Amino acid sequence: MSFALYSAANRVIRLHKPFLEPLGLTFPQYLVTLELLDDGPLSVGVLGGRLDMDTGTITPLLKRLEAAGRVTRTRDPADERRVLVDLTPAGRALESDVRSVTGKIKSACQLTDEGLDDLRRTLEELAHPADG
Repeated sequence: MSFALYSAANRVIRLHKPFLEPLGLTFPQYLVTLELLDDGPLSVGVLGGRLDMDTGTITPLLKRLEAAGRVTRTRDPADERRVLVDLTPAGRALESDVRSVTGKIKSACQLTDEGLDDLRRTLEELAHPADG
């Protein structure tokens, strides 16, 4: 099972590459962008938690997105210890292209909507098993 999971994960990431390169995004940057499109602004901690990335992983990723003009990082006025991340207008301008990637991947994997939903549920259960 481990090899099959590893192989499938790598294949899916490779499948994304030709769709993300023209957008100037890596796969992890794509995931950050999706989260911010759905629910931004988010604190670095919340964003990292949703993507299962620690601070040492997500901070450099966010710095690169900020340098590319895709996100802003600002101190939370309510709590100066927190940094809020949001998409810039240039980052938001990618929305239709970013959102279209899922359909392209679904097609490349030859998955139906039901098959994609089943796969997502299975992977979520593996990533976050129920306590008990």
